[in-house]
Amino acid sequence: MPRQTITISEPNHSWLQGRIDSGEFKTHTEAVNDALRRMREIESGVEEIRAKLVRAEQRGFSVKTPEQILAKSKSELRQNGEL
Repeated sequence: MPRQTITISEPNHSWLQGRIDSGEFKTHTEAVNDALRRMREIESGVEEIRAKLVRAEQRGFSVKTPEQILAKSKSELRQNGEL
């Protein structure tokens, strides 16, 4: 596994140390890797939302009512198992 030395700010160090002291993580490495994994998950979600917005924008304006749009959205989410 690659090794890397980093310098972190005092507030970040205190936050990390608090997580280790509480037993949430055993080491600084474990805490940093968890933070990076969560950041990747967030970025992935942001990209997914961005792609959905682009697709929606490309569809153009709708003549449907807000209620019709909501009903269709819920139906699609149910079909995809997301709701």
